[in-house]
Amino acid sequence: MTTMTESYVREAPRTARIDWSPYLVGAGIGLLSWIAFAVFGDPLGVTTAYSRIASLFAAPVIGPEAVAQNSYWKSMPLKWDYGVWFLVGLPAGAFIAAVMSGTWRLELVPEVWKERFGPSIAKRFVGAFLGGAVIMYGARLAGGCTSGHGISGGLQLAVSSWLFLAVMFATGLGISALMFRKR
Repeated sequence: MTTMTESYVREAPRTARIDWSPYLVGAGIGLLSWIAFAVFGDPLGVTTAYSRIASLFAAPVIGPEAVAQNSYWKSMPLKWDYGVWFLVGLPAGAFIAAVMSGTWRLELVPEVWKERFGPSIAKRFVGAFLGGAVIMYGARLAGGCTSGHGISGGLQLAVSSWLFLAVMFATGLGISALMFRKR
């Protein structure tokens, strides 16, 4: 670990950790999905909220008039609905869960990345940004993200969502095999 990241890493001893049960977490996500449908009439998902929030960041760069005239943002204008608050709550909830489980740490370059691609923080951030951009583009193209298709669509037994899940897992396995193969 680099000196810079070592000073930020905090990890609880193994005896202080709480390991989350995947069955309870899965049931909790299913329950949350039902609540979202019942209370808000919308499925779980974050890419629409990301797209709406992107207009806030685009306005200073391209101007508010260009954002207002953009056909994409016209079809889904920024509004502070449950989806945006759900998006805000995801990192907050992840942080709380990591602290509660004793596994929180700030790691700029994960070990698995460092072993394959080296310790460069800049390379890691560029890779993460480009990967995120590709995933967001694909999610918008597919009409939903992993939570929208995988959780909400899967619970509704939507054929498009099951197809999305199959392609997502197959692609993930293939890319992982390429990126992390033994040299």
